[in-house]
Formats: sequence, C-alpha cells, structure tokens
Amino acid sequence: MSDLILAINPGAGSTKVGLYRDGASVEEHAERHAAEALSRCARIADQLPLRAEMVRAFLARAKIVRGELSAVVGRGGLLRPIESGTYLVDTALLGDATRAERGEHAANLGAILAGAIADEQGCPAYVVDPVSVDELEPVARYSGLAGVERTSLCHALNIRAVARRHAASLNRPLEELGLVVAHLGTGVSLSAHRGGRMVDVVNPIDEGPFAGDRTGGIPSSALIEMCFSPGADARTVKKRLFGDGGLYSYLGTRDVREASERAEQGDREARAVLDAMGYQVAKAVGEMAVVLRGRVDAVLLTGGAAHVKALVDAIEPRVAWIAPVVLYPGEDELLALAEGARRVVTGEERPKRYG
Repeated sequence: MSDLILAINPGAGSTKVGLYRDGASVEEHAERHAAEALSRCARIADQLPLRAEMVRAFLARAKIVRGELSAVVGRGGLLRPIESGTYLVDTALLGDATRAERGEHAANLGAILAGAIADEQGCPAYVVDPVSVDELEPVARYSGLAGVERTSLCHALNIRAVARRHAASLNRPLEELGLVVAHLGTGVSLSAHRGGRMVDVVNPIDEGPFAGDRTGGIPSSALIEMCFSPGADARTVKKRLFGDGGLYSYLGTRDVREASERAEQGDREARAVLDAMGYQVAKAVGEMAVVLRGRVDAVLLTGGAAHVKALVDAIEPRVAWIAPVVLYPGEDELLALAEGARRVVTGEERPKRYG
C-alpha cells in the first residue's frame, strides 16, 4: 500500500513543508513569514495559527483531502532528554513542546504543528530525532564541576540521517559501525556513534568549534571577565556568544561561503579564520575518535558548510589518518523527517512513546 507523508520543518523565520510518497519527494515548499507578524507573538507557541494556515494552504494546493495522509511528521525541538527514534506526538510531548522549559526555539513548533494538522487530517503525528536526543554514556556526563553535567544537544536529525545513509551505502547495519559525524552549519556539532547510538556529542551551545556566528567553547577566564564587565547582563553576553561570535566577530560575515570567496580573492585574514575553524573541527573529530577508542570506520562531514571546499580542505588532511572522510553536504531535514516517519508507517520500526 502506498504511503503519503507530510513533513514540517519550522525555522526562525520560515516554515518548510514537503510531501513524500513511498519515500520520494512529491512536492516541497518554503515560505518566509513576515517579521512583523512573528514579532507580535509573545511566545513561539503563539505562532501556531499563522504557520498552520500556511501548511493548510500548501495541502489545499496539492489537493490533499482528509484521510489521504499516512502521517504528519514535524521537527523535534528542545524536549526533555530522550533516546533517538521516531516518537508519537502525544499529550506529554505536546505539553513539553508548548511550555518550552528548555528554551524557546522554532523547532518546538514542529510537534505542535504536526499534532494540529494530523488531527485535522485524521492520521498520527510524529517527531524524529529531536535536538535533545541524549544517549551519552555515564563517563561522558562529567564536566569537571560537581553538580554540573555535560548535556546532549546537537543536530541529531541530520547527524543520524547521514549515519543511516552511510551504513546503507555499505550495506551494513548502523549498529556495526563506529562513526564520527560532524554537522557544519550555523552551529557545529559532532557525535560519536557506537552500537547505533550517539554515545558522546560536542554540544554547540556549550563547547566545540566556532561557527558562523557562535563562539563554541571559549576560555573560561575570558568568559568570566565578559560576564562581569561594565554594562554586561545575560542578554548581551548571550548575544556575543550566539549571534556576534564566530566568523562574524572576526570577519563581519556569518556566511562561510562569503568568507571562502574573500579568501580566494586574497584576503589573508579570511583564509586564516577559515583554517582556524577547520582546525577546531578537526580537533573535535579527534576527541570523538578517542571516545570510540580509535575504532572509526568513517568520518562523515555534513551540513550546509560542508559545501564549502576551503573549509573541508582545512579539516580533511588533519583527520584522514583516523578514517576515510566522506562528504554528505547539506542538511535535507524534510527528507530525514519523512524517512523517520516512513520507518514507522511501513512497520520497519515501532513508534516510541514520550510520556
């Protein structure tokens, strides 16, 4: 029996939707929302009516009627720590996504939108591998300060989708492979895969390489000075770390492609900063290789910045001795969502319960 799945990926200023039949894309659409309309919403969850209307219009254009969809799947947000997999959107999951106790983020709308549209369409709703996937081993949780634990937040959806695709390309189960996956995007996160689980990660909120506008991990003493400098408060410090850091702080651009173009045109500072970014990514790959005790079958580079040759060239020679480096550029999150939902719809996997 044919399956038809609607995937929804809400971003900070846009919503992406796609229809997938039997695993293949039928139609996709991305719509930017007016900043003024979004600003009138006090909380992310308040944007539901605006974004849901856009999804309904997409379904109407595609002539989708009630009962035709097999499932609706949305991007998982800042939920509580859970293991990887495809989760049924139930009351408990919706409650956590709406309350946003771990932070206000557009991804929280993924479950809310999926649940609302699925109710209208008469089908189940799911989320797949949210950013809060936590499969850390106990030893990985120690931070060095009693009472403070390392937490697992990363680009789990794309990271796990790429790991699955690589395993399929080798015709081997993911559980048999030792993989280091680096997602190179607005933030840079990495994970070590063993036994099909992400046993350690580099959390881009707390640590790791700098990226387009994020600092990654910075020296603690400098951070303390920043927090107690004249006029500093939580909002200004966060903006420096997540918005005005990384490439932007050095080059005045958040775009890795622009930095690469400037380097090609002879900008020595741009070249040096890109090399430093690659250097830091390579160091983090080394950390994850240590987690796997050197049993690494491949290092996978993915995310939008993996399209940028200058950055890849700054990473690959530094880590190729660990394992073959394989590129999966881009982050096709709609497809990853549809794949996760389809594994449940076709019976390949059982849906997990959040509550």
